[in-house]
Amino acid sequence: MEPISRRDVPVELTWDLSSIYATEEEMFADMEKLKNLSDRIVRDYKGKLNTPQTINACLDDLREVYRLNILTGSYCNLAVSVDYYDSYNQERDEKHSRQSAEIFSSLSFIDSEIIEQEESVLQEAIALATDNKLYLQDILRNKPHQLHPETERALAALSQSLHAPYQIYNMTKLADMKFDSFTVGEKEYPLGYSLFEDDYEYEKDTDVRRTAFAAFSRKISQYENVTAAAYNTQVQTEKTMATLRGFDSVFDSLLFGQKVTREMYDRQIDLITEKLSPHMRRYARLLKRIHGLDKMTFADLKIAVDPEYDPKVTIEESRNYIEKGLSILGEEYVEMVRIAYRDRWVDFAQNAGKSTGGFCASPYGTNSFILLTWNNRMADVFTLAHELGHAGHFKACNKAQSLFDTNVSTYFVEAPSTINELLMAHYLLKTNPDPRFRRWVLSCMISNTYYHNFVTHLMEAAYQREVYRIVDAGGSVNAETLNRLMKETLQKFWGEDVEISDDAAHTWMRQPHYYMGLYSYTYSAGLTVATEVCRRIETEGQPAVDDWKKVLAAGGTLDPMGLAALAGIDISTDQPLLNTIATIGEMIEEIETLTDELEE
Repeated sequence: MEPISRRDVPVELTWDLSSIYATEEEMFADMEKLKNLSDRIVRDYKGKLNTPQTINACLDDLREVYRLNILTGSYCNLAVSVDYYDSYNQERDEKHSRQSAEIFSSLSFIDSEIIEQEESVLQEAIALATDNKLYLQDILRNKPHQLHPETERALAALSQSLHAPYQIYNMTKLADMKFDSFTVGEKEYPLGYSLFEDDYEYEKDTDVRRTAFAAFSRKISQYENVTAAAYNTQVQTEKTMATLRGFDSVFDSLLFGQKVTREMYDRQIDLITEKLSPHMRRYARLLKRIHGLDKMTFADLKIAVDPEYDPKVTIEESRNYIEKGLSILGEEYVEMVRIAYRDRWVDFAQNAGKSTGGFCASPYGTNSFILLTWNNRMADVFTLAHELGHAGHFKACNKAQSLFDTNVSTYFVEAPSTINELLMAHYLLKTNPDPRFRRWVLSCMISNTYYHNFVTHLMEAAYQREVYRIVDAGGSVNAETLNRLMKETLQKFWGEDVEISDDAAHTWMRQPHYYMGLYSYTYSAGLTVATEVCRRIETEGQPAVDDWKKVLAAGGTLDPMGLAALAGIDISTDQPLLNTIATIGEMIEEIETLTDELEE
């Protein structure tokens, strides 16, 4: 059916932003408070950050600036994300972005002045600090890449413009694209971004699925040049910033904030492309056989092994699955799940102009907000469990840590989300010994959890690496180049087993992750940790769960390697990744065996 207008959505299917601010007036009052506080910080501290005591006092005030900016910004931005047709909310969000840029431009002197101090002063400030320790340590780490104070001020003032490519991408995708319906046989089918990605990609009718893919690809390709221009602007900006800050490459610049080495980054992409590819090609051949397809195309890769067995799940039923599936994490965690449903943390609605996919925002000092589109599929249950993993992570770390210590490396941030999908699946496997049911659960893990994180996002990461290599060498990218790179990336992974058409080449247009630095590869990195931790929980029980809870509470106080070590995993070697790939291969082998048995 056609997506409805946001104003026609039942309130119980929407999230409740009043848990941030009861009224818009309260939000505007905090924006005013934020402006006054930043002005006072300039008056009280500019030119005076030369003692450990003054530095810490200033950072205490800065922490409050961050807190207020996060709350007001979340209130504005989350309202836009559910309806890109609402011009009032867009204008309000723009107003907040302008004020934020002005404030952080005026406060850019803080880091600049602190960095200029003698190291002995900084070390004493760190020794005196309680909630500011990590912030000061990161300033020391950033020192080689800090620019002249006036340059830093100018860059902060330009932050809204520097983020424009992502805004242009979203407006093109979510507001400007209008999809025509398509026809199969004598029946007409409506089409939209969310309808395609959440429904038609999984459609068991081959003619409908492939026709929908062709119609969807035809429409997005009409916007390939403006989308490519926005993306090229993004990567050129990142390259310019890397050069200005003295990094040898854009990779070094983007990985610096993640506290990740180039070796860790390349390992994820290279090992998965090489070692996982044979297993996934085998899975593609199995899908082709089960469904009696004439050939395997890119449009066929997300179909279910057993579509007749894929149960429809209501929102209310999903709560029962998730509560039981995540009960191993303890009563406090399950209570958070109950509250998330009760207090409307989740926006389930299907409406025009809403962001696609799913995300979880966790503003410091309030509850999380989860966006997804509910289609009554078991895949939605796994998506919600995934996003609740983010909510549980930041509930723990926001409670345990200073605001400055909640900035978890993106390398690790997908581990707490993907482990929830695995725990859900392992719970389901224990509830029913029936071979068909077991095959269905295993195929859910392959087609949802592992396909999404180890294939979809990994292909994005491999493609993205080629883009940055071009940019690092002084080149630029356009639609023709991006189509070619994506097609070559997919062909390398799928080989002769899957036909990669020109329509498949346009897949690069569909993901917002390219506007978030080196993010796509972190899904597989997080799931690698999650798979190993899940194995520990399955074999060791409560001690492994207790270790995992310590990891969730640690926030940004440890780098990815330290967080993994706290969970009992050593990610300094290839082994966890090789173990995870072997686990995927074993699942696919068992799905094949069960299929043979069921066919007999």
